[in-house]
Amino acid sequence: MAKQPQPISPLKNFFAGGFGGVCLVFVGHPLDTIKVRLQTQPKPQPGQPLLYSGTFDCFRKTLVGEGIRGLYRGMAAPIVGVTPMFAVCFFGFGLGKRLQQTKPDDVLTYPQLFAAGMLSGVFTTVIMAPGERIKCLLQIQAATGENKYSGSLDCAKQLYREAGIRGVYKGTVLTLMRDVPASGMYFMTYEWLKNILTPEGKSVSDLSAPRILFAGGLAGIFNWAVAIPPDVLKSRFQTAPAGKYPNGFRDVLRELIREEGVASLYKGFTAVMIRAFPANAACFLGFEVAMKFLNWVAPGL
Repeated sequence: MAKQPQPISPLKNFFAGGFGGVCLVFVGHPLDTIKVRLQTQPKPQPGQPLLYSGTFDCFRKTLVGEGIRGLYRGMAAPIVGVTPMFAVCFFGFGLGKRLQQTKPDDVLTYPQLFAAGMLSGVFTTVIMAPGERIKCLLQIQAATGENKYSGSLDCAKQLYREAGIRGVYKGTVLTLMRDVPASGMYFMTYEWLKNILTPEGKSVSDLSAPRILFAGGLAGIFNWAVAIPPDVLKSRFQTAPAGKYPNGFRDVLRELIREEGVASLYKGFTAVMIRAFPANAACFLGFEVAMKFLNWVAPGL
C-alpha cells in the first residue's frame, strides 16, 4: 500500500471539499433529478402505463416538458449545502483516520479506512438530510403538476411552518442508513484505487488527472452500489404525505416489497450508475486540484 498523505487542515479541507462538491452537483444533478422521479413515480391505475418507462424515457419527457431547467430543478439546496457538507465530509474522513493512528506516520489498513469513511457519513447527515428533503420535494412537484413550492427557501419555510424542525429533517435515519456504510465504501475504494494506480516509487499525490478521474468515478460506483436501496426508501419516505408511514422506513419497505417486489429497491439504478462515475470523478478531481492550489498559495495554512 502506498504511503497515505497526512490529514489536511480543516480550513483547506473546507475550501477543497466545497469546490469538489460544487463540481459533483453541476455534473450529476440532472441524473439525480431523473433518479428521484423514477423512485417516487406513483403506481399506475389498472390498465394504465407507468408515468416513466425507464431512465431515458424520464429524461426525454423532462427535457421536452420542462427544458434543461427541469433537469436542474431543486439544485439550489444541494449547491448551498455542498461547501459545508463536503468540508465536513472530508474533515470527518481525516479525523477518522487520525483517531485510528497511534503515530502520525501510521499507514491505515483498508478496514480502518472504511471505518474513517463511515464517520464522515455521520458528520454529513446533519447537513445532508434537510437538503435531500427539500431537493426531492422540488424535483417531483413539476412531474406531478403541482406548484406548492416556489423554490428551496420557500419549501424550507413551509416545511418548518407545517411540522417544525422535524418536518425539515424528515428522513434523517434513512439518510444515516444510506450514507454511513456508503461513505465507508466511497473513501476506502478511492484510497484503494489510488494506491493501485500509483506507479512504483511515486507518491499518490503525484497521480495524473485521468487516474484521479478513474479512481473517483469508480469510487462513486461502489458508493451507490451500497447506497441505492436505502436511497429509494429515503426518497419515498421524504416525499410522502405527513402520516402515511407512521412506523418510518419499515412501513416504506413493507409497502414497496408487497406491491412492487424486491426489484423496487433498485429503482433509478440506471440513472444512478450513469451519474455516479462522472459526478464523483469531477468531485475528486475538483478536490485534488483545489488542494494542490491551496498548498501552493498557502502552504502554512
